[in-house]
Amino acid sequence: MPDPIALAFSGGLDTSFCVPYLREETGREIQTVTVDTGGFDEAEKAAIAARSEELGAAGHQMVDARRDLWDRVLQYLVKGNVLRGGVYPLCVGPERVVQAAALATAARDLGATAVAHGSTGAGNDQIRFDTALRLLADAGDGGPLEILTPIRALELSREASTAYLEERGFAVEAKTTEYSVNRGLWGTTIGGKETHDTDGVLPEAAWPDTIAPADAPDQPHRFLIRFEAGVPVAVGGEALDPVSLVETLNRTGAAHGVGRGIHVGDTILGIKGRIAFEAPGALTLLAAHRELEKLVLTQLQLVHKASLGDLYGRLVHEGLFFDPVCRDIEAFLDSSQQRVTGDVTVEWFKGSIRVLGATSPHSLFDAGVARYGEDNALWSGRDAEGFAQIYGLQARLAARAGA
Repeated sequence: MPDPIALAFSGGLDTSFCVPYLREETGREIQTVTVDTGGFDEAEKAAIAARSEELGAAGHQMVDARRDLWDRVLQYLVKGNVLRGGVYPLCVGPERVVQAAALATAARDLGATAVAHGSTGAGNDQIRFDTALRLLADAGDGGPLEILTPIRALELSREASTAYLEERGFAVEAKTTEYSVNRGLWGTTIGGKETHDTDGVLPEAAWPDTIAPADAPDQPHRFLIRFEAGVPVAVGGEALDPVSLVETLNRTGAAHGVGRGIHVGDTILGIKGRIAFEAPGALTLLAAHRELEKLVLTQLQLVHKASLGDLYGRLVHEGLFFDPVCRDIEAFLDSSQQRVTGDVTVEWFKGSIRVLGATSPHSLFDAGVARYGEDNALWSGRDAEGFAQIYGLQARLAARAGA
């Protein structure tokens, strides 16, 4: 009997089409694999498993990859203060890293030499999945993995996929919304007709989780976030594991209308794209962590971290997480966080995130040594005058030379 095909399965239209199509076209068993990176509740997980069985899959696996997502990628997005374009906290790209890894592992465990996914030929995910799966196969000892992408290969429309399933007696839910929503631990992305233009504004009903800022509580919500070596470990005095901590911030932040944004950026394919997102936890943690770093790191550390964090985010977003340079950057980020320990005071109020202050046992802010603009104990006025005379000397010489 031929070995099975491991299919990345969400239960949506595209991956639902893949189950009977691949079974009929290849004569092989289809084993569906759903990787939970924070986007499913228990009812949704049960519905996905039931859909897999209904479509004729030989088996189904639900893999909880939320902690793996944090350990592999998200902690480094925090340590690197990664915001693509200064706005977007990479809600989707990191998920695809761990989903591809989990799919490859499941395929090997099942004895499969082929994997499949339901990506179209129009977006970033096809590149992320294909690149990651090939790199993982090359790094393993099980030989290459054949990658099957029926939706992309056949260039199928939604209508054609629906007709195919209905002809075989499988029900297809009518599309109940005009918006494409991708939920995950690090945030939710929303795409629709407004994001297809450069100035479209999402209607209030299109935001799936966050309350309208105007309807948020009239009193600000103030709390502490505790970091140890750059990793958030407690919120409001309650110690939490990383996954629970992010989920708590997502849930409570949504009730205060925080975390909304819209990002315009470059896709892997070279075109511009625009996406809306909700990321209360990610944006809050990044703002708090960035402020704590200002307190404990040197100027040169901050400068070099900014450039390497930006590069790391670009590599993750563009599907190159498994390139060895990412391990190099992670080592730098880990080293830079040794003194990033302390408490940060954050305030949410009607959609805004404000960092009110931070304290750390490793603070470089020492009022006993100097107070900016007032007094100091490390140098005299004469020392300062001499420094001012020399500072910028090369630029002065260049000016005299007519540069």
